[in-house]
Amino acid sequence: MTGTERTTRWAPGDQILWRYRDHRPAPPGAGFHICRPVTVVQDTDELLAVWLAPGTECVKPVLTDGTPVHEQPLATRYTAPRTVARDRWFGTGVLKLARPGDPWSVWLFWEPGWRFKTWYVNLEEPRTRWAGGIDSEDHFLDISVFPDRSWVWRDEDEFAAAQRAGLMDPVTVRRVRAAGRAAVRLIQEWGPPFSERWQDWRPDPSWPLPELPADWGRTAVRLAS
Repeated sequence: MTGTERTTRWAPGDQILWRYRDHRPAPPGAGFHICRPVTVVQDTDELLAVWLAPGTECVKPVLTDGTPVHEQPLATRYTAPRTVARDRWFGTGVLKLARPGDPWSVWLFWEPGWRFKTWYVNLEEPRTRWAGGIDSEDHFLDISVFPDRSWVWRDEDEFAAAQRAGLMDPVTVRRVRAAGRAAVRLIQEWGPPFSERWQDWRPDPSWPLPELPADWGRTAVRLAS
């Protein structure tokens, strides 16, 4: 791996893939069950920011009969047979912010008309880069942060269910809990990115809608994160 590869950066307007690996060992798509084409807003040593535009075609996990995963009872949500399906991103777009090495990314959501709604801290494996995008693995547990700086844990029930299903070992669980506490400290201190006014950002109207490639799930050579 050359020094040039380690410092490769995407330019604003570049289109890349933001993917999540499946925790389970027999997925279609070479191990990925979530894939979202996004447009790069900023890519520096400090921060990767991308825009997931409304209507973007994405890949998501579903049950083998096509039922959305969230409609499956929690007791069997992570053990029922699954596949993946293509679908369009519903609702308003999402701005995703990720600092290299952080075991989370921060997502910004708006109501229609650009009324800011919430930050969402998605606890996940630190992302790895490759030529066409970034890969991670979701850790189930999340945090919502509101404009008044209050916050709440999200999906603690799914976090517990994933453990019961054997998708997370005790070491990983402790690591995720520690990451969550670190994220909470950042929220309480109102550090970046919360302090950086990203809620005032708007996408370039000339950006085309990214396309989902046919080989979205291929295994890629990873570059430095």
